Amino acid sequence: MASKQLSSYFLFFFLLLSFNSLSGYARGPFACDPRNKITGGLRFCKAALPLHVRVRDLIGRLTLQEKIRLLVNNAAAVPRLGIGGYEWWSEALHGVSNVGPGTKFGGAFPGATSFPQVITTAASFNQSLWEEIGRVVSDEARAMYNGGAAGLTYWSPNVNIFRDPRWGRGQETPGEDPVLAGKYAASYVRGLQGNGAGNRLKVAACCKHYTAYDLDNWNGVDRYHFNARVSKQDLEDTYGVPFKACVVEGKVASIMCSYNQVNGIPTCADPNLLKNTIRGEWHLNGYIVSDCDSVGVIYDTQHFTKTPEEAAANTIRAGLDLDCGPFLAIHTEGAVRSGLLSEIDVNNALANTVTVQMRLGMFDGEPSAQPYGKLGPRDVCSPSHQQLALEAAHQGIVLLHHRGPALPLSPARHRTVAVIGPNSDVTVTMIGNYAGVACGYTTPLQGISRYTKAVHQPGCRNVACDNNQLFGLAEVAARHSDATVLVMGLDQSIEAEFRDRTTLLLPGHQQELVSRVARASRGPTILVLMSGGPIDVSFAKNDPRIGAILWVGYPGQAGGTAIADVLFGAKNPGGKLPVTWYPQSYLAKAPMTNMGMRPGRGYPGRTYRFYKGPVVFPFGHGLSYTTFSHNLVQAPTQVAVPLSTLRATTNSTTLSNAVRVTRADCGSLSLGIHVEVKNTGKMDGTHTLLIFSTPPAGKWSTNKQLVGFQKLHLAAGSQQRVTIGVHACKHLSVVDQFGIRRIPMGEHTLHIGDLKHSISFQADLGEIKP
Repeated sequence: MASKQLSSYFLFFFLLLSFNSLSGYARGPFACDPRNKITGGLRFCKAALPLHVRVRDLIGRLTLQEKIRLLVNNAAAVPRLGIGGYEWWSEALHGVSNVGPGTKFGGAFPGATSFPQVITTAASFNQSLWEEIGRVVSDEARAMYNGGAAGLTYWSPNVNIFRDPRWGRGQETPGEDPVLAGKYAASYVRGLQGNGAGNRLKVAACCKHYTAYDLDNWNGVDRYHFNARVSKQDLEDTYGVPFKACVVEGKVASIMCSYNQVNGIPTCADPNLLKNTIRGEWHLNGYIVSDCDSVGVIYDTQHFTKTPEEAAANTIRAGLDLDCGPFLAIHTEGAVRSGLLSEIDVNNALANTVTVQMRLGMFDGEPSAQPYGKLGPRDVCSPSHQQLALEAAHQGIVLLHHRGPALPLSPARHRTVAVIGPNSDVTVTMIGNYAGVACGYTTPLQGISRYTKAVHQPGCRNVACDNNQLFGLAEVAARHSDATVLVMGLDQSIEAEFRDRTTLLLPGHQQELVSRVARASRGPTILVLMSGGPIDVSFAKNDPRIGAILWVGYPGQAGGTAIADVLFGAKNPGGKLPVTWYPQSYLAKAPMTNMGMRPGRGYPGRTYRFYKGPVVFPFGHGLSYTTFSHNLVQAPTQVAVPLSTLRATTNSTTLSNAVRVTRADCGSLSLGIHVEVKNTGKMDGTHTLLIFSTPPAGKWSTNKQLVGFQKLHLAAGSQQRVTIGVHACKHLSVVDQFGIRRIPMGEHTLHIGDLKHSISFQADLGEIKP
């Protein structure tokens, strides 16, 4: 017995040593190592001192040349102060990514949990899910940092508005609605950054790309040369909303400025956008970083300045703190020497970046002794993390169209299923772009094979589908199977960074394959679409032989399992579209370069908020295998808007019978909308309750706008009361042509599921403070 205990002890000790070495606790040198005699007495290493004191002490010890080498993403070491080099650029859009030099997979960290692409997760309309994904991703990021395989600054999420359906990077975003994008941004950022005491950060998130960036390369216009002409109205009520939510609600530690110009000024050199808005108005507690090489683009490509030194000076003075790229390291000293920039300006930029590093604990000594310091390889790709990736994929799947009893399939009735299409057995396609190395994959074919016998025919060799040579084999498979599942759509060869689409139709001969297989199929035909952006599948929607259409986005590493679970009824689809699916004809009327949200002069406008034309599927659309009913239990019918000052009675405040938000007493204008939701069908299911509002008739031109949403799970026959908070100043306001947010007086209409409710707003002049 004693020998067995001794053997067990040595085995345990060996495993412990192995874990510690794999975890990287024998990692490279770190700043403020208490064993380092050089740094032992330095004030910036004393964690008990206030942050600003430590930051000032560190910057005061640096030479100008050392400071300048810290202004770029691959910040240089300062050996005389015991500070190692640091790579700022890491990505974590929907899992720890290998895009950017800050993260390395291999060894103890062969992969990380790869969640569905953001556009897919956004379709869940589930704020708690978004935050939980952020928490898991930051656990894995911290574990990799502890093992020397990653940094702590992650340039995610992408919260740009998915304004145009052709945009190749729309897949990275939470969709077209600014409220949805803002809530996603704040939730994911909170999950990433943690709830540390005071200023403490788990990792530092970064909301990008500020602002009005949603064109990469279209019709001869690319993001490096594009000047986005944006009205004050659109900037305030659309493009800026998610970024403001990032800073004000999410408390994000960083904002990234974009490549493009806005109204003739590069965003990274615009003091009104950076210094005045992000830092001044929204009070960013963090740093502002350029998109990679965009400072160089200002001089080399846009020719906005005459000299590179002017470009360096303009960006830093405008509020930029960090350059992703070498430009500032090369040209900042010349800008200081020539008087274009002061060393104080450089100090101010450094103060913002160094403060974030200190909030991360990077100057607090031994990493393993800090919060999250014990996370290691066993905390990456853990079973619970992979289960969350599957749950996220389940929640993001949208049932777009359903004819009768086509779904769910039954293993008893559908003993053989033909699985056809270029995306039917894919792996990396499912994780989209800005992804890492997944823990593992389950393809759609593999997922379906777990339920029944699958007969596989790709039909096309890839999504380009440039010929129909394999169609005959696919038709034979469909003809001899009890059901057919076509997994079609796009991949990164069609939509990606610097690759905008030119059409909304399925690529190549895909439509022909779908139609021919549907005609040949002996049983129900199900069309599964894998894509980031919308696809015009009107032909399939109108084909009586196609029993159902599912959109699965890019569903992540567990995508195949999630697709099969929905197809066979183990999970009930509950996702809703976060973007409008336009018909192909829309494109001819809406050039990508037109940034206007509102319609006019033959221009149709953008998104469900302003576009009034035909759609294939609308924003917020999504079906279920069950049915739900709504009953409005309680909501106000009249609201008095108290005005806060005497100035509030002036014409500028109540222009066109609308109260300026800054002059209203917004603290008392939070409305509770109480709704009872019942599952009236025979199957358990999740339901997304969406609440929209329409302002009073007038010149506001908004069709309707999302004001709130809630995800709930209901067993068959059960009901649940939900309260959704609607804040009048934030959600029921509109923006006038001058960019001023106002609450229109008069009758607002709330759309709650299939119900409508009117609320009358009137200005209350009774208790005005002098």
